[in-house]
Amino acid sequence: MTSSRRRSSSRAGWVVGASCVLGLGGFFYPFILPTFASIVGGESRDRVAEAPVLLAVVTGLCLAAIFAEIGAIGRRETLSAGKMVALLAALVAVDATLRLAPTLLGASPIFALILLVGAAFGPSFGFLMGAMTLLVSAFLTGGLGPWLPYQMLGAGWVGMSAGWLPHGPSPRVRLVLLAALGAISGLLYGALLNLYSWPFAAPGLGADVGLYWSPGVDLEETLRRYGRFYLVTSLGYDLLRAIGNATLVLILGGPILRLLERFRNRFSWHGWTETTV
Repeated sequence: MTSSRRRSSSRAGWVVGASCVLGLGGFFYPFILPTFASIVGGESRDRVAEAPVLLAVVTGLCLAAIFAEIGAIGRRETLSAGKMVALLAALVAVDATLRLAPTLLGASPIFALILLVGAAFGPSFGFLMGAMTLLVSAFLTGGLGPWLPYQMLGAGWVGMSAGWLPHGPSPRVRLVLLAALGAISGLLYGALLNLYSWPFAAPGLGADVGLYWSPGVDLEETLRRYGRFYLVTSLGYDLLRAIGNATLVLILGGPILRLLERFRNRFSWHGWTETTV
């Protein structure tokens, strides 16, 4: 039974890892294509047509990772799998509904709960929380589109990174670490999501203004162009998201985190261990 659980957990981990690697490839292909073209020769413009195929692969692996992790939870937590999945569904429903709340430009309350759930239940559960929240909320807000798997991966990585944080010597230190991660992830989430649309964002300008992606430039110039594009178009929104994430975690994180950990302790099952006195 133990070996079966380990194999299931390993398979789920490989699927999550594969989705992360291909997801990063999907995000960073504007920087990868110039390097690839310089190695194999020829123009990289012809390879832009591969983006829809990459999108389909990333979407499929992201969904496969979600179902694989749910199966792994069921095998690791034999007596509590149903409760854990029900808890995940309830948390996702609550957080997806929060996306309907009024937001201030880039600030959104959904990331605070993703961070807290990841911190309480671990990286795999955090990944599920982030990815499923963006998927369900897309149906509520009419946000379905080719950008959705990128949003799912970005939010999943936010929850996963929260699960990797150390608990710290005190609950206050842990909360400060979570708030700092919330601020950092607010900036990184925006920077990553911009990469989805940046190669297609160039308007019909008669002159090159040095902001937009072009398949004919090298890697160094591509990085400079994206840096300028991010500063001009997205930094202000992402700063508000970062401030909002950190503020919500600091204000509401303490009681919510204690509540989540209480549920985790009640729903988790651990094998009986005999001790000798």
